[in-house]
Amino acid sequence: MERCRWLPTETDSNYLVVNIPQFKLHIYENRIENWSCNVVVGKETNKTVIFKGDMKYVVLSPYWNVPTSIIKKEILPAMKRNKNYLATHNMEWNNGNIRQKPGPNNSLGLVKFLFPNSYNIYLHDTPSKSLFNEDKRAFSHGCIRVSEPRKLAEYLLRNNSSWPKDKIWRAMNSRKEQYVTLNPMVPVYIVYFTAFVDQSGKMNFRDGIYKRDDRLASMLFTSNSQEKKTKNLK
Repeated sequence: MERCRWLPTETDSNYLVVNIPQFKLHIYENRIENWSCNVVVGKETNKTVIFKGDMKYVVLSPYWNVPTSIIKKEILPAMKRNKNYLATHNMEWNNGNIRQKPGPNNSLGLVKFLFPNSYNIYLHDTPSKSLFNEDKRAFSHGCIRVSEPRKLAEYLLRNNSSWPKDKIWRAMNSRKEQYVTLNPMVPVYIVYFTAFVDQSGKMNFRDGIYKRDDRLASMLFTSNSQEKKTKNLK
């Protein structure tokens, strides 16, 4: 209930919701859930952040610009062990940084969905499809991997006559990065609900993979206790 208070009382008609403990992406059209799919979220050491953004771009056949933290912790040590590491992983240097070239083995898959934010979090495809079969899907570095990326791309571009479904699919496989701007932008809510009511009216409970419920409850109950003590002293 406390987390519901953090959300706006009024929303756009069309929006996306990622519920982290549920490992699900929900697509709402005219404020009614249109469809949903499984997602992979950040692991305990790379938690996916709770926030609201506005999706601005669908990027077809994307490069993966490797974050500096991953370069330092993972890629540079691997390069010391294997001098051909970049070539074997379809990577290249780019202005002092490292990026992975577009293609089916790219870590972002064939498409990514950008809603610019200070956390550098976005939705994307992945070549690691087997992870979507796991019950608890917290495996990423913080970004959100989508099990049905082609369907999501087609949905977001459904009203853009320049991008019919066959063209989207060709572009996803072109190995040539293309940005498509969404107009209007689509709100994206990254939320953390361990208790929620689904479309059928059934109450659901999920494990708090980041233990955020305990911290929130402690803050709330401590605050309420202090308020009661203050009232008793008056």
